[in-house]
Amino acid sequence: MNILILNGPNLNMIGKREPEIYGTKTYEDLESYLKSLESVFNVTLDIKQSNLEGILIDLLHYGNDRFDGVILNAGAFTHYSYALYDAIKSIQIPVVEVHLSDINNREDFRKVSVIRAACVKSIMGLGFDGYKQGIKYLIEEGVLK
Repeated sequence: MNILILNGPNLNMIGKREPEIYGTKTYEDLESYLKSLESVFNVTLDIKQSNLEGILIDLLHYGNDRFDGVILNAGAFTHYSYALYDAIKSIQIPVVEVHLSDINNREDFRKVSVIRAACVKSIMGLGFDGYKQGIKYLIEEGVLK
């Protein structure tokens, strides 16, 4: 099974940005953690990060024919990107929405996820383990082929 991990804007700054919310582990730590999950779940992960909405959309389209599922942390795009919503709806593979923090306990504007309805599951507030739970969900729920 091949899973695409997509991380959106400013996630490359975790460990430096608002450590009281996101912790002190860096994006490189996240990548290492994710790579360690490949052997745990017997999957191949392709990890990408972009601060650009169009690149994330292109990667979703690209992934449709090359991956079995997507774990997407869309960052701030979560709250207003109908273009990402449309991109998720346009592909045939399942997408799990993941957030490091619990967006329901953040600023009012962060409580809205415009992509949630296009995703098969939403996981938040578990830090790095949210990605693990997303992979587990795709496998255990039989969402992946």
